[in-house]
Amino acid sequence: MSDKPYSILILCTGNSSRSIMAEALFNVLGKGKFRAYSAGSHPSGAVNPFAIERCESLGYDTSQLRSKSWGEFATPDAPHMDFVITVCDDAAGEVCPIWPGHPLTAHWGFEDPAAFEGSDEDKRNVFSKVYRQIMNRVSQFVNLPLHVLDHNAIQQEMHAIGERPAEESDEQR
Repeated sequence: MSDKPYSILILCTGNSSRSIMAEALFNVLGKGKFRAYSAGSHPSGAVNPFAIERCESLGYDTSQLRSKSWGEFATPDAPHMDFVITVCDDAAGEVCPIWPGHPLTAHWGFEDPAAFEGSDEDKRNVFSKVYRQIMNRVSQFVNLPLHVLDHNAIQQEMHAIGERPAEESDEQR
C-alpha cells in the first residue's frame, strides 16, 4: 500500500452538518489512511454549531471547517479524489461534476439533522443519532483492506455499506 493517504470527498447539499461530520470522522477514524474533504452543491455558508460540537467531541480541529461548494474540488488544481460519497438524498439525485481521475462513488443516505425543529437538547439528540450512524458507516469503510481489494470489490463494498441500515451493529453484518 502506498504511504499516500486516500483522498475522499463527502458531498451533501448544504455542507453544514452530515458531510462536515463525515469529513471529521474519516480524518480521525482513518488514522492517516484518509484525507477527507466535504462540500455541498448549494452550500449554506455556515457550519451548523451542533455539527461543530460533534466534531469537537472527536478532538477534531474545527477551526478550518467551512461550508463550501463542490466546485472547489472540480478544478484542475484541486486534490485528486479516490472516493466521492454523497450523504443526503438531494445530492445523490443531482448532476455531479465530472471528477478528474474517475473516483469510486457511493451514496450513503442520512436524515438531515439540521432540518429538525425543537429545543437545543432535542437537536443535540438528533445530531448525536445521525453522527453515530455516520460513524458506523465510516468505521466499516476505514477498516476495509483497501490495499488488497481490487477496484470492483471496493466499489461493491462502498455500495453495500450504504445499503445496510445505518444503525446496524457488527453482529448484524
